[in-house]
Amino acid sequence: MHSNFDTCLSLLLEHEGGYTNHPSDPGGPTNFGITIEDYRRYVKVNATAADVRRMKLDEAKIIYREKYWDAQRCDELPPGTNYAIFDYGVNSGIRRSGKVLRRALGLPVDSSDVTDVVVTAAHTVDVKALVVDICDERLHFLRSLKTWPVFGAGWGRRVREVKSTALKMALDAPTMARNQ
Repeated sequence: MHSNFDTCLSLLLEHEGGYTNHPSDPGGPTNFGITIEDYRRYVKVNATAADVRRMKLDEAKIIYREKYWDAQRCDELPPGTNYAIFDYGVNSGIRRSGKVLRRALGLPVDSSDVTDVVVTAAHTVDVKALVVDICDERLHFLRSLKTWPVFGAGWGRRVREVKSTALKMALDAPTMARNQ
């Protein structure tokens, strides 16, 4: 199956932007959406905020590929679903996005892992409906957070844009890829 990682990453980076260190953001110093904690885990164990600020896009891309895209088996998910899950995982963690994907597919939420069963199920449902379910549940979750008053306008816009783009990806995908 053809990977649309680069396309999805490019779209994600439009939302994540550059360096930030907002006092209300529990992620702390962040660049390209990569937190200092992840930078320390994947690149430099004793990284400082200055190191995060100097992070190269290629370093962020490696982290995104391994921690979010590959971990959620996005290359194996239908186009549109993979973007919605990738962006959700980056924004709220892959444990949450994995559970939401399972719930939206009507599977047990006893794990957040994207297993063979999850991948197969994702190819047997209406991808457009799946994208809508994922994005609607995501927005509901974000609205429940205490930081919604600070970040809500941006989060709401982001989820609407992800939903719209993911639906377009699902519609533009070849029929064979949707019915595998």
